Amino acid sequence: MRHQADTSGSAETASRESRRRWRSWFTAAGFAGPWLLGLLALFIYPFVVSLYWSFCQYDLINPPRFAGLDNYEQLASEFATGTGIAHALWNTSYYALISVPLSIVLGVGLATLLSCDIRGQSIFRTLFYLPSVIPVVAASILWMWLLNPADGLVNSVLGSLGLWQPQWFASPAELVSPDSFTEAAWANNSAPIGSKDALILMSLWGMGNFMVIYLAAIGDIPKSLYEAARIDGAGPIRRFINITLPLLTPIIFFNLVMGLIQSVQAFTQIYIVSEGRGAPADSTLVISLHLFLSAFQHLNMGYASAVAWLLFVLLGIATWFLFTTSRRWVYEGVR
Repeated sequence: MRHQADTSGSAETASRESRRRWRSWFTAAGFAGPWLLGLLALFIYPFVVSLYWSFCQYDLINPPRFAGLDNYEQLASEFATGTGIAHALWNTSYYALISVPLSIVLGVGLATLLSCDIRGQSIFRTLFYLPSVIPVVAASILWMWLLNPADGLVNSVLGSLGLWQPQWFASPAELVSPDSFTEAAWANNSAPIGSKDALILMSLWGMGNFMVIYLAAIGDIPKSLYEAARIDGAGPIRRFINITLPLLTPIIFFNLVMGLIQSVQAFTQIYIVSEGRGAPADSTLVISLHLFLSAFQHLNMGYASAVAWLLFVLLGIATWFLFTTSRRWVYEGVR
C-alpha cells in the first residue's frame, strides 16, 4: 500500500510539473507571439517573396509570371549605358560618400567642443540636438523654404553680402565634380551647388543623434589619461589626437556603418524636395526613390524587387568591407 501511495504521489507531482511547464510555454508564446507574427509577416515573407518576384514580370494587377533573368539583364544594360539604376547609384554614392564623412567630422568636433566645461553647456547641447527630433516632413518643407533660390532666406543673406547665390534644389549641379572648377560654373553670380549638395546640408543639420553618442563616449574616457598627458606637456590638440580620437574609433565605426545604411536608404526627405520624381533632371533620383517609382508608379514590381536585392548585396559588400578594414584603425584596447 505504501509503495502504491509513493507511486501515485510521484505521478501526481510529475503531472503538476508537466502542467506548469506547459503553462510557462504558453505564457512565453503569448508574449512572443505578436513579435514572431510580425517577423514572419513583415520581414521574412516579403524577403523571400521579393526574391521570387525579382525573377518575374509582375505589375501588381496580374499574377507574377516567371521571366528568368530578364530583370537582372535590364539592370546590366542600364549599367552599360549609364542610365536608370546606374544614374541612381551615382546619385546615391555622391550623397552617401559626402554626407557620412562630414557628419562624422562635424559630430566629433561638436561633441568635443560641447564636452568642455563652459557656462550654458546644457543649453548648447539641447540646441544642437533639437534638429534631430524634428519630423522629417516638417524639416524638409523648412529647408525648401530656406533654400528657395528666388526668395529663400539663405540666398537673401548671401545676396546682401555680395556672395554667390546657388540654385540649390532647382539645379542638378554638383559641387564635387570636375565641372565645378571651371570659370563658367561660377559665372552670373551663381555657384555650382545643386540639389544633392542641398540634401547633404539637410542631413548635416540633423546629426544631433550621432553627436549625443559621441558626447557619451567622450564622457566615458578616464580623466586620468588627460591628466597624465597634461603632466607630460601635451597640449589640447595632442591630447585630442592621441587620447580622444583613438578611444572614439569604436563609436566612429558604429556611426559610420549606421550612417552609411541610413544614407543609402534615405527616402522621405528626397521624395518631398524632388516632388516625388527625382527633380531636377533626375539629380535626386537615388536608389530608394528609383525603386519606389518602379514599383508603384510604373507598376514594375519584378524590376523593383531586382533593384532591392541589388541594393541589399551592395550594402552587404560595403558593410563587410568596413568590418574587414576596421581592424586597421579601430582601437580595441581596454580602458
